[in-house]
Order: sequence, then C-alpha cells, then structure tokens
Amino acid sequence: MGQNSDLRARILLINPNSLEATTAMMVAIAASVASDGFDIVGVTATRAPAMIVTPDALDTAAPEVEEIALAHQSSCDGIIVSAFGDPGLARIKSATNLPAVGIGESSMLEAAENGRRFGVATTTPLLKAKIDALPVALGLRSHYTGTRFAEGDPQELMRDPARLRVALAGAVEACIAQDGAEAVIIGGGPLGEAARDLRLMFTVPVIAPIRSAVMRIIRLIEARPAN
Repeated sequence: MGQNSDLRARILLINPNSLEATTAMMVAIAASVASDGFDIVGVTATRAPAMIVTPDALDTAAPEVEEIALAHQSSCDGIIVSAFGDPGLARIKSATNLPAVGIGESSMLEAAENGRRFGVATTTPLLKAKIDALPVALGLRSHYTGTRFAEGDPQELMRDPARLRVALAGAVEACIAQDGAEAVIIGGGPLGEAARDLRLMFTVPVIAPIRSAVMRIIRLIEARPAN
C-alpha cells in the first residue's frame, strides 16, 4: 500500500492556516476517524495568516500548500488539504500521483449523497463567493441551498468555543428552516471541534469536513493497486 516501507499508510494533512494549534486539533480529529493502519501527519503553512478569512488569503495560500505537498510526496500515501476552499488541491492532483482530497470537496460530496440538498454553515462571510464556487465545480449546484454565516467576528468566535458553537448552531438552523437543507456542512478546518459537537445536536445530518476527508482519502488509498 502506497510508498512507505512499513505496513501503515501515512496521510499528510496540510493546514493552509499558519496556526500550529489548529493543525494539532485537526490531526487529532483526523486520527480519531482513521482506521487502524493509517497514521496522520500534520504540516502547518508558515506564510498564511493564522486563520484564512478573505479570498486573497485563500488564493495566496495555494502555492505554499502545493510546495508542502510536493516536498512530502515521497513519504506519504495520500494528502488532505484542510481548509474549506481547498487551496492548491487541483495543482496537487495534477502534479503528484498520490490520492489527494480537500475538506471542501469531500464534505460536499458526502452531503449530496442520495440526492440530498445541502447547505453550509460557517463563520467567514468574505469567503461566500469562494464557497459558492465549490458546488458548481463539483457538479452539485442543483443540490446546494446556500451558505449561512454565524453572527460575530470569525476570529473572536474562534477564541470562545462555547460562543462559536451557539453561533454556528444558529447558522445550521437557518440552513434547515429557511433554505430547506437536508444536510448541513460546517465549513472550515479550524471549525473541526465545533463540527464534531454540532453533529450531536441536530436530527438533520451535520457534516464534519475533516471526517469526510479522512474517510474519502482512506477509500482512495485502499483502492489503489498494490506496488
């Protein structure tokens, strides 16, 4: 399986945000989802802001994400880009022979399973156009009910987990009640812990993108022919 000499497959999780604590949180979530035989290794970008909240920051993160992927491609079996806009993912897919997924595409593909209509609940209104472009690129526009944003400044919300959960819950409720979403994605890698908690609060499926990406990359790795 893959390129490692031992029996364990290594999944590289790239955090396009530059906060090491966020990487540690995302790796812990990914490791809790991964099955036996898979190790999660996190790498943190250094040139991006601590939290990507603008289109320009998302765009400028892509080259470093690509650099990280290329630098580690010989020591991993699959790659996760763990920011919701999937910066650098298309280039990684074309420049390496490894399975690679983004948390944005993975969560939308899961949310749309069985023809479900889905929305996104998140904290970054300036990224609305970037988020709206994802379902179009994936051929899921007819399933997408739109994005609702938590009330409050994104970075202030991140500093108060309880307030973040409440604000995101309000956005999830709006996706369901106002937009008719049959599943709701919590849109953001740094929102991973909140997504895990919110999955337990609603009868409508709440999709946690890191979990979606780990499940998808494992399927892709396992589907590859043995060397």
